[in-house]
Amino acid sequence: MYVCLCKGVSDHQIRQTVEDGARSWRDVQRETGCGTQCGKCACQGKVITREAVKAELMVGAEDLAYAV
Repeated sequence: MYVCLCKGVSDHQIRQTVEDGARSWRDVQRETGCGTQCGKCACQGKVITREAVKAELMVGAEDLAYAV
């Protein structure tokens, strides 16, 4: 789904940006341009970014776990 119509940014692009290393809303804005024009998409963009970062960190934490 498109999150930012001004810049043509989709939720998939936001998640991909996080997978590629973005760890904050500012990182996502810098890479995609989302939320930098009219700003109406900023709240939804932040929510998607927050969820994507949380999911990415959980994947990283699962890789560290080992059986005792």
